[in-house]
Amino acid sequence: MGNKFFRLKKDGKDVGSKSKRHGRSQRKMAVEEELLHRQALSMALHQHQLSQRFDGSMSRRIGSTSARFGSTSSRRTILSDPFSNGKQVPEFVEHLKTKKVVLVHGAGFGAWCWYKTIALLEEVGLLPIALDLLGSGIDQTDPNSITTPADYAKPLIDYLHNLPEEEQVILVGHSCGGASISYALECYPKKISKAIFLCGTMVADGQRPFDVFAEKLGSVESFMEESQLLTYGNGKDKPPTSLMLEKQQTKGFYFNQCPDKDIALATVSMRPIPLGPIMEKLSLSPENYGSSRRFYIQTLDDHALSPDVQEKLVRENPPEGVFKIKGSDHCPFFSKPQSLHKIFLEIIQFP
Repeated sequence: MGNKFFRLKKDGKDVGSKSKRHGRSQRKMAVEEELLHRQALSMALHQHQLSQRFDGSMSRRIGSTSARFGSTSSRRTILSDPFSNGKQVPEFVEHLKTKKVVLVHGAGFGAWCWYKTIALLEEVGLLPIALDLLGSGIDQTDPNSITTPADYAKPLIDYLHNLPEEEQVILVGHSCGGASISYALECYPKKISKAIFLCGTMVADGQRPFDVFAEKLGSVESFMEESQLLTYGNGKDKPPTSLMLEKQQTKGFYFNQCPDKDIALATVSMRPIPLGPIMEKLSLSPENYGSSRRFYIQTLDDHALSPDVQEKLVRENPPEGVFKIKGSDHCPFFSKPQSLHKIFLEIIQFP
């Protein structure tokens, strides 16, 4: 009695209608996950660069959200990962001035990690563009040769530089990609309409991206002493140049809520992390970075960047709006793609 999945008819027969609907929903989820994974496999095999167009159409579309908050508020929204039964493309997309969404991966990842997000954004008529930062994804640059945030973010900066003067994009940065989009905001603030930090290193002026992870990793000195996975590209007598986490470490660190297929994809696709860019302090001015519209998405089951650390980031460097995803690890584009997509749509439609 009281079981939310079952309902009894008056004649005493246990119909289980809610259970059946739940079962159909679960099968639908499995079908869509399989389709997304096939798209990822196609993406990896063909090694497409930048904006990846997926063939076929998704069976589900997410409608526009009705929630709003004022441009200067910092209201928080918490989402789980429900499926929408709506089939209608959001009407607001047709009237958007900015439809390009530039997706910037975190350290060790590449453009490949956004495959679910790309498919979902394209499905509603937006134009996602996933970039490989230097030494990441299929970019062949030696990670040990990348020493500064400017080096690392060069593909992103080049892309923004080549945009027509009047054109703007929405910028998304995951994890350490938050530092890369912060650097981009400093360089080209007028070409970025909104910046979304996805459990990202939203550093303040004079702060290093590494400092955000210091609570988890310890001081720079202890981290360097204890790590067995460092590469010394300039010789043992010089500072280490890159880091590669072991597969078991990445699984517990990044993927504690991710599907096994996504973990498998990640473990064969991740690259060494260049250390120079995360060890250098960023210089961010009130005139450029400070004038930008920033939003933050928190992940509440994150083992890499804890919810407490994320809360500290938004408290010390307040964005315009804050969102939270329940049950998400450090990679919501794998573990909670639909909830992430709904938040993207809500932020994108803010005037």
